[in-house]
Amino acid sequence: MEKNGILNIRELTKEYGTHRAVDRVSFSLKEGEIIGLLGPNGAGKTTIINMILGILEPTEGTIEVLGRTLKKDSAAIKKRMNFAAVYAHMPANLTVRQSLIVFGLLYEVKNLKERISYLLNEFDLVELADKKTGVLSSGEMSRLSLAKALINEPCLLLLDEPTASLDPSVSRLIRDKIKAYSERTGAAILWTSHNMNEIEAVCDEVLFLSRGRILLKGNPKTLPMEYGERNLEELFIAVAREPLSLWEG
Repeated sequence: MEKNGILNIRELTKEYGTHRAVDRVSFSLKEGEIIGLLGPNGAGKTTIINMILGILEPTEGTIEVLGRTLKKDSAAIKKRMNFAAVYAHMPANLTVRQSLIVFGLLYEVKNLKERISYLLNEFDLVELADKKTGVLSSGEMSRLSLAKALINEPCLLLLDEPTASLDPSVSRLIRDKIKAYSERTGAAILWTSHNMNEIEAVCDEVLFLSRGRILLKGNPKTLPMEYGERNLEELFIAVAREPLSLWEG
């Protein structure tokens, strides 16, 4: 059975004056699919995510979620998606539980008390529930950020470096929770990371960005061999170092 399309992006472009940060990017995310968005700093990854979230307005192109365009149905679409990022800080003066309550109310989550109880247990946050977020460790904050990202049971989850600066054990926990959520619910996930081992472990497909354009795409386990590289990390380095024209065909 063909899986349903969750996210469809066509000719997405973002310009700042004469600088084109995102250049006619097109791709799709199907139900239950995890796609890695890769590229060096400044390649356009976060700009793409911010346009999908509606934080930035595209210069050109369309964004569809569940067949609805972001431009026309922004409010309805945003209730069906969520995100987590290392730079998206939680309110430091609220407790873990209070933070989840606030975001649950913003997303109009039904049976919010039960949902929060489930997430506190799922992400090992029960003993931290009444602790202010401003004093959490990076690992604890990452678990809370992901719990927040799943508060509304989104069908589209956007993750921008969700495990950056975490130790291997916490990183694996986060990866396992995200994969399990996608498998259980059929949620589509767009994931940016500079950890190539992580991308190989979780992603069905990768898109390599350079200067706002998609240069390469394919299965993260087989794509490196197609371009004469041993692994995804070596391919990443090669794409980042070589001129754009060498990868265009």
